[in-house]
Amino acid sequence: MSVLVVGSTALDSIKTPKAENPRLLGGSASHAAIAASFFSPVKMIGIVGQDFPKRYLALYRKHNIDLTGLQIAEGKTFHWSGEYEVNMNNRRTLSTELGVFETFTPHLPESHKNSRFILLANIAPSLQLHVLDQIKKPKFVIADTMDLWLNIALPDLLTVIQRVDAFVLNDSEAKQLTDEDNVLKALKKIHRLGPAYVIIKRGEHGSILSGPSGLFVAPAFPLERVVDPTGAGDSFVGGLLGYLASTKGSIEKNLRRAIIHGSATASFCCEDFGLTRTTKITAADINNRVAQLEKMVRF
Repeated sequence: MSVLVVGSTALDSIKTPKAENPRLLGGSASHAAIAASFFSPVKMIGIVGQDFPKRYLALYRKHNIDLTGLQIAEGKTFHWSGEYEVNMNNRRTLSTELGVFETFTPHLPESHKNSRFILLANIAPSLQLHVLDQIKKPKFVIADTMDLWLNIALPDLLTVIQRVDAFVLNDSEAKQLTDEDNVLKALKKIHRLGPAYVIIKRGEHGSILSGPSGLFVAPAFPLERVVDPTGAGDSFVGGLLGYLASTKGSIEKNLRRAIIHGSATASFCCEDFGLTRTTKITAADINNRVAQLEKMVRF
């Protein structure tokens, strides 16, 4: 089955202590859609400006991403600029230029409204709700978020959480949302808000899934060298949902393996700037890392 991905499409300028790369393909939808494309057909909803490089459109198409729902508007593409410290867990935003993204309203083509697997990647909760209102009979909806929306759009975010099957956030956001320092207590509180599944991203320490079958603690794939972690979280969720859409049987049966496939896919993202590394791998490369992860955690 295909996956519908809705999120931001951007040009990212990324600086680290060792290098600087301007105007790379980025955005939550870009990272998630390309990660999902290794497992399932993908339909992507987003917006770019007239300055968006044609080579990036070609890159989407190379990964068989349906761009029917990608709006090309008059103006400039969303541009984010950020700088990482030596510790790659710490970064600061240098500038944010919304461009055409400021007036983005996601409109789903008729052919997209029957999508079964939906990823509401990191965008404003009001836009996530607008997409949910257009979807007819989804099988599994997963939503990602960030601390900004917890700060400025909490009522809309709480409505999103009520309406999705799975909610994804990082550990600091879980603490902020629930006012709980203990992750297990935080998970219980988030479940009470509505979702059957909650996934907490923990960066290099992996992720925690909480669902009807209890807890699953998944490792991240260990890397000797991290070049740029931008988009790794989006790649994780995209790979997870892409794999899930490719499987038969229940969500409950396949979700743990989906998380491991998401972890393996996200690891490639960190090995070069932007999507440079991810767009050069194959499904076999991902499967190889999945096998390595299985070997590492078996006991």
